[in-house]
Parts: sequence; C-alpha cells; structure tokens
Amino acid sequence: MGSAFWSFTMENLSQKKTFKSFREFWPFYLGQHLHAQCRILHFLGTSVAATLILVAVLTGTLRWLLPALMAGYGFAWWGHFAFEKNKPATFRYPLYSFLGDWKMFWMMLQGTLENELKRWGYDGRGGGLGS
Repeated sequence: MGSAFWSFTMENLSQKKTFKSFREFWPFYLGQHLHAQCRILHFLGTSVAATLILVAVLTGTLRWLLPALMAGYGFAWWGHFAFEKNKPATFRYPLYSFLGDWKMFWMMLQGTLENELKRWGYDGRGGGLGS
C-alpha cells in the first residue's frame, strides 16, 4: 500500500478517545458514518453476514462463520476507506463498533437513522437506506 494510506492510518491511531459506555460511544460512531454510501455498504455487509450466520445455525456448519465475518467487515471497511476516508472504529473499539453496526442496521431497517443523525447534529450527507 502507498505511503498516503499508512500516514492516514498512523494519524488515526493517535486519535484515541476513551468511552465509558456504548451510550457515550454512539454519537462518535454516528459521526464516523456520515456518507450514505458508507452506510449502505455497512447495511449490505451486515445483511450478508446475518444471512451466513443463519445458514451456519440452520445447517450446523461452522464453515459459514468466516465468510460471514469477512462479508460484514469487508463491506464496512470498504465504505470507510472509499467514502468516509476514516479508520473504522472496529480497530479501536471492537465491541462498541460491533454493537453500533447492529444498531445502525436496525435503525436503517426501521427508517429511523436520519432522525437519529439529526438528533446528534449530523446531516448524514444525504440519501441511502435509513436516511
């Protein structure tokens, strides 16, 4: 990878914040997902991951779990690097980020994400599922 990627990554590594709860983390998480394209990629990744997890459970075959993990994170990270131009929160806050992904997915399904973004002072940069 080019030096621009590594300097971008190293710059973000030094910007660690401390969150005492998921409730405190949630506004930060939303701020990392302002582009509709990024949110759509998260939605697609989470949908594919959920489907593959369901297949694993229904068939009793664990081999579906690795592709589920790869799909879920692959789509999401693509959205961060291609559209948000930020470092996925997963690298610093794996549990809170995982919970945030599912909360955002659920809010997108319900069509309530745009109101949540506005409630926290974000414009969401338009369009897409749940916005």
